[in-house]
Amino acid sequence: MSTLLSIAKRNAVLSRMATLLEEERASLKSSNQQDLDNYSGADLAMEKRLLVDDAKIDGMILSMQQLASQEDPIGVERFHFVHEKGMKITNKTAAFGTVMIIYESRPDVTVEAGGIAFKSGNKILLKGGKESLLSNLKIVELWHQALKENEVAENWVEYLNYNRAETQAFLEKPTQRVDLIVPRGGEQLIAFVKQHATCPVIVSGRGNNFVFVNREADLQKATDIIINGKTSNISVCNALDKVLIDTNLDHWETFAQQIVNQLQEHNVTVLGDQKVANATGIPQIESDLIWYEEFLDYKIVIGTVGSNQEAIAKINQYCGGHSASIITENEPTAQEFMDNVDTAAVYHNASTRFTDGGQFGLGGELAISTDKLHQRGPIGLQHLVTNKWYIYGDGQIR
Repeated sequence: MSTLLSIAKRNAVLSRMATLLEEERASLKSSNQQDLDNYSGADLAMEKRLLVDDAKIDGMILSMQQLASQEDPIGVERFHFVHEKGMKITNKTAAFGTVMIIYESRPDVTVEAGGIAFKSGNKILLKGGKESLLSNLKIVELWHQALKENEVAENWVEYLNYNRAETQAFLEKPTQRVDLIVPRGGEQLIAFVKQHATCPVIVSGRGNNFVFVNREADLQKATDIIINGKTSNISVCNALDKVLIDTNLDHWETFAQQIVNQLQEHNVTVLGDQKVANATGIPQIESDLIWYEEFLDYKIVIGTVGSNQEAIAKINQYCGGHSASIITENEPTAQEFMDNVDTAAVYHNASTRFTDGGQFGLGGELAISTDKLHQRGPIGLQHLVTNKWYIYGDGQIR
């Protein structure tokens, strides 16, 4: 494990990284254009995640600036106790040591996740996808420049340019110590990492997020939230995939038809359960297994439920444990839904698209965990820590 760097040194590297991203903006976009040119275009969502434009670079720079300005997450006292024999016992946050991040397609992760890991005192091993190789290598070059200029060893941020077989070999028999692995990507990537890793893994799981339109919903709010959740960005895990409509809603069939029409205007493929298909004329789902799917595409399923309890049960059965929202003007109903739906983030009258470390005030995120250990939901700077006990004695024996 590397010696912990001072907070001043860590912040200086992050601030310099922000400046370098601005200075090398054109060069970074040029490297990214090569990646885009090399990409087959087979997966629309992946292609959107791969793109680095000025807005993405602005986001990277802001992430570095915010991280540099945040409190040190290391050494924060979480518990204090004075033993009857006089020893002072404290529990403080501590760095993990070395964190490995495995991700697909998103060069901004090379900046943001790298920054969060570094600020929280960890060495980072970055394993990006082959489709974003040139963009990632350019960003890592900037990391190394920022580290070197601040007299910090370049191996604090390391890029692993491995193929699948080499990655598997490293996971099974790491050639250096790895304390934590965070895979960010599809279910196949996560399953691969869990199968082969020999150290703890935080699962940044699938989305498959639900909106439930309760019988006391404001239908304009419901419409805006559904359209935003599905169409504002299809390539992200907080996008919307499923809508449940309460059949106790007055004229629910009319509302369903309006939603279908608006989604189709945005070129979304809309499928329905039997009731919705009959009411709107859209294709009916062929199997209930589709309720488990995360689409990452212009595709959505709309179904019906007869009660709040049925909505809660259906979401808990099929969702990915990420986000769910209830649209209702009845606050006790909303609270019951929020208390009983088993997802990392639960919403009342708001879009699932807000499940994001930056939006939640964390200044960015390493990943969004759908595990319940060690952290659930967006993993920010404050969560990428373990803990350590400090016991101060004066010769005490037991």
